[in-house]
Amino acid sequence: MPDLLIELFSEEIPARMQARAAEDLKARVTDGLVEAGLTYAGAAAFHTPRRLALAVDGLLSDSPTLREERKGPRTDAPEKAIEGFLRGAGVTREDLQVRDDKKGEVYFAVIEKPGRPAADIVAEVLSSVIRNFPWPKSMRWGNSRLKWVRPLHSILCILSDESGATVVPMEVEGLSTTDTSEGHRFMAPGRFSVTNFEGYAAELKRRSVILDAQERADHIWQDATNQAFAAGLEVVEDKGLLSEVAGLVEWPVVLMGEIGADFLDLPPEVLQTSMKEHQKFFSVKNPKTGRIERFITVANRETRDDGATILAGNQKVLAARLSDAKFFWENDLRIAKAGMTAWTEQLTNVTFHNRLGSQAERIDRIAALARDLAPVMGADADLAEQAARLAKADLSSEMVYEFPELQGLMGRYYAEAAGLPDAVAAAAQDHYSPLGPTDAVPEAAVSRIVALADKIDTLTGFWAIDEKPTGSKDPFALRRAALGVIRILLDSQARLPLDQYFDLQLVRHNIKLNDDAGDTQLSALKALVDEIAEHGVFGAALRAIRDKVDGEAPLLARLETEVPDASTDLLSFFHDRLKVHLRDEGLRHDVIDACLARPGSDDIVLLVARAQALGAVLKTEDGENLVQGFKRANNILGQAEEKDGVAYEFGADPKFAEDPTETALFDALTDAKPRIDAALAAEDFATAMSAMAGLRGPIDAFFEAVQINADNDVVRRNRLNLLSTIRSTCLSVADLTRLEG
Repeated sequence: MPDLLIELFSEEIPARMQARAAEDLKARVTDGLVEAGLTYAGAAAFHTPRRLALAVDGLLSDSPTLREERKGPRTDAPEKAIEGFLRGAGVTREDLQVRDDKKGEVYFAVIEKPGRPAADIVAEVLSSVIRNFPWPKSMRWGNSRLKWVRPLHSILCILSDESGATVVPMEVEGLSTTDTSEGHRFMAPGRFSVTNFEGYAAELKRRSVILDAQERADHIWQDATNQAFAAGLEVVEDKGLLSEVAGLVEWPVVLMGEIGADFLDLPPEVLQTSMKEHQKFFSVKNPKTGRIERFITVANRETRDDGATILAGNQKVLAARLSDAKFFWENDLRIAKAGMTAWTEQLTNVTFHNRLGSQAERIDRIAALARDLAPVMGADADLAEQAARLAKADLSSEMVYEFPELQGLMGRYYAEAAGLPDAVAAAAQDHYSPLGPTDAVPEAAVSRIVALADKIDTLTGFWAIDEKPTGSKDPFALRRAALGVIRILLDSQARLPLDQYFDLQLVRHNIKLNDDAGDTQLSALKALVDEIAEHGVFGAALRAIRDKVDGEAPLLARLETEVPDASTDLLSFFHDRLKVHLRDEGLRHDVIDACLARPGSDDIVLLVARAQALGAVLKTEDGENLVQGFKRANNILGQAEEKDGVAYEFGADPKFAEDPTETALFDALTDAKPRIDAALAAEDFATAMSAMAGLRGPIDAFFEAVQINADNDVVRRNRLNLLSTIRSTCLSVADLTRLEG
């Protein structure tokens, strides 16, 4: 069985595209080979800045001959039907066979597709792959019609076995396949012959090209950490940067340079970001002080002066970059020390969304909501509002304009420089968190409040203008925002009635959305906000305000349905996010559904506590069997109520019990119900669920011993009312009808 080796040699491929391109080459070539009947033992793809390579082991030398029989129409079928069959099978009438069938004599076509040599199939597949390669961006050059990421110079394609290597003949836009490759552009120019993959990889290394990207990355990291360790320093780990730099060089040469003394007092994050974004340098820090003191750069060649010239040039360019960063830092500090008000005023000219207003208007809403949340979250309202008003001030700073990824972090530095409280500075950095399912949640109360206010304002804003996520599209990261709220609430165990705060913020958004409604109506909306904040019930607050408004209030009338509908829909969106979050923790979605039917579903902490308790009970034998007993009781009761046209909810009487198991069930329910009610009132769901699970035995014994639909009508009605007691007792804990299975 021959081995296949392909190399597509070009000008430098952008580092961010290399790994995906290598996988695309592997997938498209191997899929094409298999579809054509060529199986293989294994395949591996490689990439460097100047080449994509694919090695396929154990390829069949020829595709197998295929024999197919197709059943056609009867021999006496209309001529057009027979001609259609001939065309579809690609045969003539003389090639047909006549065979007996249940329905008479039938035509059969025996179609043989002879196997093809591997070289022919490889040439056909590779030509198609090259011409239709899925580059994110591509170009044409010269007179070529071929599109490639950068000019393609050569195509190596050989099949090799014990007898030697053979070039697979093929041509793409004037480029013919060869059995040669090329080494490092500067250190080993010129082409060399290739006979197999092992020799190819070994000769590349002799010619200063490390083919495997992971090997290059490992070499860079090991050499960088060794050089830093020798100087008593540490390299700041950055896996993304390491992968990118490994894609920039074919022969990595690690060099460590110094940062000018004028720049060492810049915040370490500024140094790290500037060097990474502009120069692709690794930061080297002093482990004792945390200060960035040196940098690591990776050259693509060895030099006679051991990289001294390269380092000198890099340090010169870096000094120019860091001079800009230092200017931004010092200029920003002057504004920060003056109170940061200049930045917040500038945010009036920065649009957050064309319908939701400016960043300044958004900050007003966030600050108001933060003040509302503070008492519930155990923080000072004035401090929470101050933190919310300054949390986004750094968006106007020059440093964040240059490096947007530093927003929040620079806000903390500037707030500290301005002498603001530590809680305000911490909130500036932490209020964006958590950014994902594994990101840390803010720990300080004020930071949590501002983070919640920020995310809730974003969510209610886009719900107010009906810009919700659809399918996989979520351009405003609303799913991430909802998960962030959920994680903050669960981490802090904060008991927030989300429905109330959704209503509050939806009304605040409507003040902006209806700013042309007139002073009277806008004043009514502002009064409605105060009323909701004080009493927490949207409907009652709306009626109270409408009673105070003279004349018609069409805007209030419209919001009477719009706000509750949007709030309910948003809460449902939260519940969906919660199911995804808890599913990763092993909690079934139907368990959450069962708990959603109970009051307080807008209190995430309460909802999760109830769901966790129910989930724990369902993992026990008593809990599982109790659900089956409940469903049996519910089904019998439902059928009887539909048949009789009455609801059996009037309470069963123990005096009509005829069987000891029936009496025992009465006693068990009488004992369990007050304990369940007391536990639910205390929100001790584990105790409530345990008491409910304790009913399993008496219910099972009752069903085994007693016939519900007794001949005596009085006894039958009493037993149905007893089933109703079972149902109501279980439903007081959770809606068990929503459980699957």
